[in-house]
Amino acid sequence: MGVLDIAKGMGLTLGKLFSRPVTVSYPEQRATLQPRFRGRHILTRHPSLVPGEPGLEKCIGCSLCAAACPAYAIYVEAAENDPAHPHSPGERYAKVYEINMLRCIFCGMCEEACPTGAVVMGNEFELADYRSRDFVYGKDDMLVGVQGSVPQRREAARRGQPVRVGFTVEGGPRPELEGVTYPS
Repeated sequence: MGVLDIAKGMGLTLGKLFSRPVTVSYPEQRATLQPRFRGRHILTRHPSLVPGEPGLEKCIGCSLCAAACPAYAIYVEAAENDPAHPHSPGERYAKVYEINMLRCIFCGMCEEACPTGAVVMGNEFELADYRSRDFVYGKDDMLVGVQGSVPQRREAARRGQPVRVGFTVEGGPRPELEGVTYPS
């Protein structure tokens, strides 16, 4: 390492010294995320055929996401689908779908392993909580259309206000997040 390398490093440091900081006053000011950011898991649905009713769940209970998870954070219990009142388009559906967020390493392997595109990584990153039992997200916590994490929804209900997420997605969410609404 020569004198020239040290001078280059010092020049870079001096250049950054006079540029504007990129600090965001969070949570008062929302953070801007890139669409590729991977956060909280979302279970998607097929488009609804009947207006006003949710579509069928895309998850068919195959447990490939649980098998692909290197942290063993996913638990799926499949059940037979009732033909009269189906939950998903296949013969089976996920009766129980749970992700332990304390074990999850947000690697995206579950998203890659899913053959139906049911599991996608959303953009929500505000998952901190004081209750360890609230870190096990059930199917009702992850289905598309659920705004905010468990602690955010609990706090919003306590205050009687709507859930406020602390981010915006630059350019809108990714196409696989259809039906997910984020603030713009």
